[in-house]
Amino acid sequence: MKIFIRHILRTALTLAVSAAVSNVAAGQDYVSTPVEISKEKVRIDGKICYSHIVLEKQTLYSISKAYGISVDDIYRFNPTLKETGLKKNSIIIIPSQEALKSENAIQQPAVRDEMTEKKETVRKDAAKDTENTVKEDKKEDKKIEKKQQKERTHRIHIAKWYEDLDVISEQYGVSVADIMAANNLKGRKLSKRQKLIIPYPGEVITPAEEVKEDTLRVEPSVEIAEIAGQQDSIVNVQPKEKINATILLPLTESDGEPIRNNMDFYCGALLAVYDLANEGINCNLNVHDIHSNDTPFSLESLTGSDVIIGPVSTADLTRLFNVIGDNTLVVSPLDPRAEKLTHSHSSMIQIPTPQSTQYHDLVTWLEDDYVAGDRVVLITEKGARQTTVTTVMKEALDSSSLAYNTFSYSILEGRDISQPLTGLMSLEGKNRIVIASESEAFVNDVIRNLNLLIYNNIDITIYAPSKIRGFETIEVENLHKTSMHVSLAYYIDYDDPKVKDFLLKYRALYNTEPNQFAFQGYDVARYFIELCSKYGDGWKENIGSHDMNMLQSTFNIRKKEIGGYINEGVRRIVYENGYSIKAIR
Repeated sequence: MKIFIRHILRTALTLAVSAAVSNVAAGQDYVSTPVEISKEKVRIDGKICYSHIVLEKQTLYSISKAYGISVDDIYRFNPTLKETGLKKNSIIIIPSQEALKSENAIQQPAVRDEMTEKKETVRKDAAKDTENTVKEDKKEDKKIEKKQQKERTHRIHIAKWYEDLDVISEQYGVSVADIMAANNLKGRKLSKRQKLIIPYPGEVITPAEEVKEDTLRVEPSVEIAEIAGQQDSIVNVQPKEKINATILLPLTESDGEPIRNNMDFYCGALLAVYDLANEGINCNLNVHDIHSNDTPFSLESLTGSDVIIGPVSTADLTRLFNVIGDNTLVVSPLDPRAEKLTHSHSSMIQIPTPQSTQYHDLVTWLEDDYVAGDRVVLITEKGARQTTVTTVMKEALDSSSLAYNTFSYSILEGRDISQPLTGLMSLEGKNRIVIASESEAFVNDVIRNLNLLIYNNIDITIYAPSKIRGFETIEVENLHKTSMHVSLAYYIDYDDPKVKDFLLKYRALYNTEPNQFAFQGYDVARYFIELCSKYGDGWKENIGSHDMNMLQSTFNIRKKEIGGYINEGVRRIVYENGYSIKAIR
């Protein structure tokens, strides 16, 4: 592994020197790329910042001027930049004006006088008295709660396809162990729409306890059915001490130049191997640059691999299957378009979550949020060709329990739709709007019109495809005003301790900032190496019971009825007031 790391560091240094030489050679021809304010805002230690993707020829000076801050401010939030400089496609954190004010306030020494000290003493004494009172109240509450538990009905939770015991435990504030004990569960795997008894905190329900039909209370309300204990389906579990993993990537162009995004994926994978080694999981990582020769795939070079990650393109994946057949599982890590190969190859695992899965989850989310009195409106573009988003959104709504209205108009009619659109809205409840379009011009017009209705005190929440987040002509302020809900394949929560840990290690190891490909390389390598270590040669049979939340992806991999495997994991985010984005899961 050390050899690989040294190789990457040498490559990174070569790239940096080459870039410097190119810049000098360019001389007076150099023109910096204009900087646009990022629409992505994240919270870093409670401070609102921008997540800026560096484009070619952008400079620290041009970026600082665009955001109205100093270069030193950028250095303060990106400590490795002084050593590495900017890197194309890397993500840097740009503090907002509010974040800088907060940072400066923290750095100002507090002035304390004698009166302040006295006030502080009085405050502490009062707090101590309050704490003692709270403790006494809690004791009394526990006595009352125990008495009431005898009269309580049993709570029932219907497990959704994307939920696991950890999610349900957090939702109800009950431990996983208590839920498993109450339902006589032998393992952690849940089936879709499985009914679980959820004990109240402190309540003990033993498997032998008879649960009468009239004491069941389903949350949310659905028909009551028989509750059956679920048996764990994990089979053939023989953990492995050492894993042989193979990565097949095109790392260089035909002229010898490195393919930066794939190199970043490789760097992320190396860091995953490093972390796993520190946790006691040893991995021999074999990496092949598949563009370095005319015959990149051979049975001999792949024999003994516990898992094969890559290649990227549909063409390269097809060539690989022509060599190894369908007896060896292959992980497709990056290209969403490669999903079509899962129809004909039963041994292919598609990691990028399909758009159709994201759209179905969006409607499921809406269904979960819906309360009596709400209105649901599906907005489509009149005269536009039928697209995947239009077809799938309508199918998902039709298969749900939701009643909805459809509103269709052309962009030329956009100035005259306020009145007819208002006629479909609830003036008292919440209006949940599904936008079934990925046309930037049309979506921009829809959101503009919806914001006009908000000014008329109509309560609106948008549910929209993830592609909308990349539209440059939409005012990001309008997305926050409409509380836009998005289900998407990738999202990085920079408040997540695991993300912070990854950033520190990546900067220390490579002296640069990671981009989305580095995060993906880490996620994919860590997930599958850990899976192989836990289940040994039986990992293929147990992949459906090994759901995990990674740094930027969620892995819920399921076998299709016909064909290979797809990842059904999605992440949900909400555009909130104050220009912040909240990760729901």
